[in-house]
Amino acid sequence: MAASEHDQPKELLYRDDQILTFRLQAEENRNRMTKAARDRDRALAHGQNGLPYTEPDADVDDDMAMEDGAISEAYGSKTIVVHPGSQNLRLGLATDALPKTVPMVIARRAQESEAEADGGEPRPKRMKLDDGSQPTEPEKWFGEEFAAEYNTMAAEFRTYRRNNKRKVLPNSRELVVNWNTRTPPETIYEHNDPLRIDWTELPPDPSDAPDFFTGHAALRIPEQSTPRYRLYWPLQHGWLNEKDYSNKNLLYRDFFTIIEEAIKTQLGLRRKKDWAQYSCVFIIPDLYEKVLVSAVLQEMLRDFGFQRVCFIQESLAASFGAGYSISCIVDVGAQKTSICCVEEGMCVDQSRINLKYGGADVTETFIKMMLFDHLRYSDINLKRRHDWLLAEELKQKFCVMDDTNTSVMLFEFHLRAHGQNTRKYQWKAYDEPMLAPLGFFRPTIFDHSRKMLGRRSLIDGSKDLYDGTPNDPMTNSQFAILQSAAQNPPGAVVAKPSGPEAPGSILPVSTPSRQQTVSAINRLHDLEGTPRSSIAGSPPPEESETPQPAAGDATPAVTDNSVQGPQPDTEVQDRTVPIMPIDQAILASIGAGAGNDDRRMRDFLGGIMVIGGGAKFPRFTTYLEQRLRVLMPNYGKEILIGPPPRELDPQVLVWKGGSVFAKLGRTNDSWIGQMEYDRLGARVLNYKCMWAW
Repeated sequence: MAASEHDQPKELLYRDDQILTFRLQAEENRNRMTKAARDRDRALAHGQNGLPYTEPDADVDDDMAMEDGAISEAYGSKTIVVHPGSQNLRLGLATDALPKTVPMVIARRAQESEAEADGGEPRPKRMKLDDGSQPTEPEKWFGEEFAAEYNTMAAEFRTYRRNNKRKVLPNSRELVVNWNTRTPPETIYEHNDPLRIDWTELPPDPSDAPDFFTGHAALRIPEQSTPRYRLYWPLQHGWLNEKDYSNKNLLYRDFFTIIEEAIKTQLGLRRKKDWAQYSCVFIIPDLYEKVLVSAVLQEMLRDFGFQRVCFIQESLAASFGAGYSISCIVDVGAQKTSICCVEEGMCVDQSRINLKYGGADVTETFIKMMLFDHLRYSDINLKRRHDWLLAEELKQKFCVMDDTNTSVMLFEFHLRAHGQNTRKYQWKAYDEPMLAPLGFFRPTIFDHSRKMLGRRSLIDGSKDLYDGTPNDPMTNSQFAILQSAAQNPPGAVVAKPSGPEAPGSILPVSTPSRQQTVSAINRLHDLEGTPRSSIAGSPPPEESETPQPAAGDATPAVTDNSVQGPQPDTEVQDRTVPIMPIDQAILASIGAGAGNDDRRMRDFLGGIMVIGGGAKFPRFTTYLEQRLRVLMPNYGKEILIGPPPRELDPQVLVWKGGSVFAKLGRTNDSWIGQMEYDRLGARVLNYKCMWAW
């Protein structure tokens, strides 16, 4: 008797069913079963309004057959799905066919606009001479590095066309430059312009002007408005934008204000007290930051007042939206590209890769290439709102990944600025529309110099509660990307901040060497049986041998869920931009996800799906397939990149998957309620997330 009394506390400590979240879940299931039994007894007693009682069909899916109208609403029209991105926010009810898309931007009253800040320095940044003037030759505006990269890409493109039996004119560039230099713009008066822009109107009295605008209205505020407004983008490159903020609280406030205003204006939920009837599915990156997820959970439950919240990773949501059970998701966004293998409803942890380039880099590079070739509109500045919208329009209209009809072609665009007559520009281009998106395969052409500025200046990374080591999700695949980027500048490594170097750095920055490249992590070691050692791990003892998997063993080369144990110092990581050619990064992700299992390797290679709006160029997937087959000739027949099913827009596929996940009823145990959060705080994520938090 005494022994059992002493054993009882130990049992309470080790049994999972004693955890609050599991107790609440079990209690909910018991209440549901009790209600179903009472309804059944009541139906038997009353004969269902005089009709004989019939047993319900046991084959009906619990997720589709809801007990009553209230539960049906809770899993559909009362669930909001939110997917924030660096450039656009997508949100809507789970029952909506398509989401509402809102620019992830807020305009706040300020002394000067973003174009006037930093001394009016334009973007893309032009080089200056010693006397402060700008060179007269556009070929020198962006420095020798860009000129060398651009000319090398142009020469390789000409060789590529000759190998494909395409006609190549030797003086194509000269024809383009001569035309652009001689052709002035045409002025169109406002009353003759049928497509003039409706700008955001401000009240006559500046004191009555709102403190902020969000979304589309923010982008249409005139540059010289009274009072001035400055644009802020709270998310940049998939991270919180610490570079443009001086206060952490203001950064969080802008981030959540954009979401709040979108819910009010786009979903029609004006009264915040009604939000207590709604649930929220929040979509987060595959390689998320715990600090941000914890802040979102607190804000959604405390300030927004939602009934409950759950989280889902982007790649997993994409597989839900497409209906794929096994796939390699390549999500090309505006400022980041994430790659992850998904298998049977779970992200393969070691395959997660996050690259810091996207469609916005293509936009800026396209503008630089056109200016390099003497575009007549030489003072274009992407910091100005109308110029940024114009550049996005030009990229979407003219950039293509098909060299079939590449020749010297005539294009035109209309420049519409507030308070000015419309100007019609005609310009010629040759290979710029294809070379700009080819930057995905040669990311050194992109400008990475400002991407890591301000990193960790306001918000520290998550740390382990007991030993203080960083514990944000990190994979060996991402470490390999960082090390490759650190050894292959230019521009991938930000200047070291002042102070002594932290010991234990795992990414030593070597002397820049442009010839040094990484070919899909050494071609995935040609699929040898010896697994690649972890970059973060310690070297094995001299007397030990590298373990070799047995024949037929399907264990992947990397089997741990993440980089386990104390992580190395992250100071160098926070200064290194993770970049690698997209084709090599895809093979690195698949190699880490499949390990030594040849069957899984073939399944992932045959299920590649490119989504997101950053790579919506004609024939992009066809070109990517060709590059992958060159890198992996032994798997040429298996490599296949499929479009999203049912003709879904690849930009909204992640949100669509989140809406499918939101309507899973009894099989979704990841909901976090108010009482659970009040009792456990952010610790509840350890028990409620579908993956290892």
